[in-house]
Amino acid sequence: MGQKLKIAGWISIGAMAGALTTVQLQAVARAGMAPLPLEELQQLAAVFGMVKTDYVEPVDEKKLITDAISGMVASLDPHSVYFDKKSYKEFREGTSGRFVGVGIEISQEDGLVKVVSPIEGSPADRAGLKPNDLITRIDDTAVKGMSLNDAVKKMRGEPQTKVLLTIFRKDESRTFPVSITREEIRTQSVRSKVIEPGYAWIRLSQFQERTVDDFVSKMEQIYKQEPNLKGLVLDLRNDPGGLLDAAVAVSAAFLPENVTVVSTNGQLAESKSVYKASPEFYQRRSGVDPLKRLPAGLKTVPLVVLVNEGSASASEIVAGALQDYKRATIIGNQTFV
Repeated sequence: MGQKLKIAGWISIGAMAGALTTVQLQAVARAGMAPLPLEELQQLAAVFGMVKTDYVEPVDEKKLITDAISGMVASLDPHSVYFDKKSYKEFREGTSGRFVGVGIEISQEDGLVKVVSPIEGSPADRAGLKPNDLITRIDDTAVKGMSLNDAVKKMRGEPQTKVLLTIFRKDESRTFPVSITREEIRTQSVRSKVIEPGYAWIRLSQFQERTVDDFVSKMEQIYKQEPNLKGLVLDLRNDPGGLLDAAVAVSAAFLPENVTVVSTNGQLAESKSVYKASPEFYQRRSGVDPLKRLPAGLKTVPLVVLVNEGSASASEIVAGALQDYKRATIIGNQTFV
């Protein structure tokens, strides 16, 4: 986990309409980018036309194009996902802390759906799902090659309806079914307690829209109970991540002002960014810095960060930044990476 962590995952929002159905493509280049590969795009258009006219059943053109885009993006790395407008709305619902489903964060591995982490207290958590479990079937549908968007759609549904997941648990070399009843998932992303006099524990289960405000409130409560705090445990185990600005804010709560928390890189100029421990990089409302309420002692209190294989994305950013500046001792297993 380096200071200049390169974020490979990216989100593309929108739709392609008609571009694959014409062979009269223009070689258009964005600044500094190579011309479009006309021969390959013509081949793709030809295959699209053959599927449309020759497949045994009629096909949905829009779905065919969307699936082609999803497959292209998913092939880049395990973290890249294509979101159309509807999928992006569903993704945002997850970061708001309320949605109906089984309660797991997922990624892809070898064409299967991989459990990054069950959400604490969710139906999936109660059913015993674990990080690194592979979902091979959702009800009667094999998930091999299924996009993450489609997997999410099949696992979500109406409250109190059931979904049957077939799980392959690698470390036990066994496959088994798990029936889960969907619920409205309301995640409380921050919990805390004083472990013993002078020492406290604070747990972040996800980085959501309210995480920073809740984190600040919990730390205020801890310092009210223990004004001379001697040590703090920041628990990021099985935290699948979430919003980048929340990760920057939590990092900034412990780090010196204006140091670099994380950087992003890419081919385009707009994809090169540096996020620092400064309000302009995390505050959502102009003029309101939620971290101003934190006790000054939080910058120097001895800190231990707990991580495991379910700690991903934003939680890796926080743990990596605190490790880089030698602000915390990191304890646990290899993170999701």
